[in-house]
Order: sequence, then structure tokens, then C-alpha cells
Amino acid sequence: MLIIPAIDLKDGQCVRLRQGLMEDTTVFSDDPSEMATKWVNEGARRLHLVDLNGAFEGKPVNADSVNKITQAFPELPIQIGGGIRDIKIANTYIEAGIRYLIIGTMAVTHPEFVSELCREFPEKIIVGLDANNGLVAIDGWAKQTDINAVDLSKKFEQDGVSSIIYTDIARDGMLQGVNVMATVALAKKTTIPIIASGGIANLDDIAVLLKNTHHGIIGAITGRAIYEGSLDFNDAQTMSDVYDR
Repeated sequence: MLIIPAIDLKDGQCVRLRQGLMEDTTVFSDDPSEMATKWVNEGARRLHLVDLNGAFEGKPVNADSVNKITQAFPELPIQIGGGIRDIKIANTYIEAGIRYLIIGTMAVTHPEFVSELCREFPEKIIVGLDANNGLVAIDGWAKQTDINAVDLSKKFEQDGVSSIIYTDIARDGMLQGVNVMATVALAKKTTIPIIASGGIANLDDIAVLLKNTHHGIIGAITGRAIYEGSLDFNDAQTMSDVYDR
């Protein structure tokens, strides 16, 4: 199972939000590329980037920070979400060295866009499902829908989606523990591999997820826990590697 450090970009800085609230921001670095280097040096095999400004504005805002990271690590798989609303933006990211594109809002409002992207960029599209009590939220989590995350995920099974990132909004950035029950329930009901996100606090959360990898959980995204020190990234990746063997 991949342990994937999150680098959330806001106004050119590396930050973390609590429950997706832009007004509840903690800045962890003024240099996102320096933070990326830290995680790569500690053994990260993939990075998770989010353009938070882009998620709200519907277009990339932190391109300079993204480009610095992709240029520094041209061989490293990097996934990014936030503001990918058309083919042109998607193509720009792919040309910049991004390996995977995360589609959130558009996957809900225009699911045919996911199908189009999968045809254009095979095996490079990830769907981000951000849910609160099982219902999907969009526009940087600012709007709650009445769409069930499991039902929506099944619509993408025939498109060739690489994976689904499932985030429990209520737990994101709160260090309350990952919502294993909801994550496993989704994994059991879809053929698409799942990446867990939201609330990971310590090695116990990693251990629980590892016990459920047979259901199709292939990765876990961690942010605040590795920045504040409740989870040692290297220990988490080592635990995962040992379990996988």
C-alpha cells in the first residue's frame, strides 16, 4: 500500500485545512518544493498535490509551485487535483510532468468529462470523491450534494479510471482517525482501486487500512499527521512495505 504525502497549495504555500475550510488554514512551509524534497528523501513513492485556490476558482492558480516540484522530480509519480475543468488544463498538467489527474467537481457535475479524459489520457485519471455522511461535496467542499458516493463510483467502472480517492470531509485535517468503515464499504462495492484519505492520525490507522488492502485499498494519503508529527512518514511506509511482503 502506498503512503502518499499530501502537499496542499494555497497562495504559493504548503498548507493544511481543517474539514476543507479555507479560513481554517495552517501554513507548514513557504516553499512547497522544499517540502516535496523532504518527503521524497524520506522514501515517498508518490506525491499528492492539491491546488486549493484552483478548486475554488475552477482553474489552476498555483502552477509555479507545481512546476517546480515536477521539474525537481521528473520520474516521480505525482497526482494533482483542484481546478481541472477542461481538456486544455488537463493536457497542460500532463505536459508539465504530472502522472495522474484528480477529477472531483467535474466528476459529479459532468461525469462524461471523466470518460473523455480516460480516452485522452489512459490510466492517468483519478476520481476524487469527497463525502460527508456518504454524500458527495463539490467546489472545494463548499457545496453539499445529495449524490451517494458509492452510486457515483459505480458510474466510472467502465471508463478506465485509475483509482478513486475517498475523503471523509468530517475527519479531514482533524486527526480523528480514518473512516475505515466507509472506505472499506466503498472498496467492496466498486471494482476501482481505492486510495483512503481524511483523518489519518497515526500508525494504528495505517495498520487498520493494511488489514483491508485485500478489498482493493491501494494507498493512503496523509497530511496533517506527518506535518505535526503524530505519524512518522518513514515508519508508515516501512510498515506498509513489510506488510506487503
